[in-house]
Amino acid sequence: MVDLFDNWIKNDRHQRLFEKAERIAKEAKAQVSKTDPEAVFSHRTLKVIKQEKYPSLTLSAAYGGEDLSLYEFLLLQEKIAEGDGSVALSIGWHLGIMKELMEDKLWRKDDFDRLAKEVAEEQKVVNRAATEPATGSPTRGGIPETKAVRNGDRYIITGRKTFTSMADHLDYYIVSAYVEELDEVGWFLIDRHHPGLTVDKTWDTLGMRGTESDDLVLDGVEVNLNDLVERKSKEKPAPKGWLLHIPACYLGIATAARNDAIEFAQ
Repeated sequence: MVDLFDNWIKNDRHQRLFEKAERIAKEAKAQVSKTDPEAVFSHRTLKVIKQEKYPSLTLSAAYGGEDLSLYEFLLLQEKIAEGDGSVALSIGWHLGIMKELMEDKLWRKDDFDRLAKEVAEEQKVVNRAATEPATGSPTRGGIPETKAVRNGDRYIITGRKTFTSMADHLDYYIVSAYVEELDEVGWFLIDRHHPGLTVDKTWDTLGMRGTESDDLVLDGVEVNLNDLVERKSKEKPAPKGWLLHIPACYLGIATAARNDAIEFAQ
């Protein structure tokens, strides 16, 4: 059977990157019999992801990454999705977010440098927590019901986020909230171990069960003022190329289905 990636691999770099994705895909596929029925993300798969230093690939070389291009990113995501679409979709959010933050310079430099250093050196994983029960996806323009109220030199954040992929496995959450004193939406970087932050095991869907996209609950979470790392732009958002990791995931799933059909037929 001809592999769709044969025509992509042009040099040693491509081969090395492809082998990383291939090893992750192999481990992800081995865990599907558990992750899919139980609606969990495998600790073993995440361990392999970090061993391969996959979380830091979209960072520039200056930050300790691989300067992964969008084209390379999508192809690697597609390969991982052949093993398990849920794993590819979940880790794709992290890589895409890091790529966007670095290229678009959405944060203060010191804030991004701190996070990028931990991603590069410790392979820490992050995701945005933005979707809510009442307003749905933030792409629809709704103001979050999650609120951040200033109290002296602190913000107190209360709310609930849904569809938080890898919720119980992330090292950091980038949480959207309506900031009352500013009368605008802001994003806060919050460590997973922060008091008042819990994961509610609500994920029970028909498909993509292995993303373990449970609810993130914030009950009076107190953060520093400088944990407000980003404010919602008043400009119309430009298209985000890195979101193509979603259809790349679909293509990987389709390729896996094709391969299974061929194997069955033979």
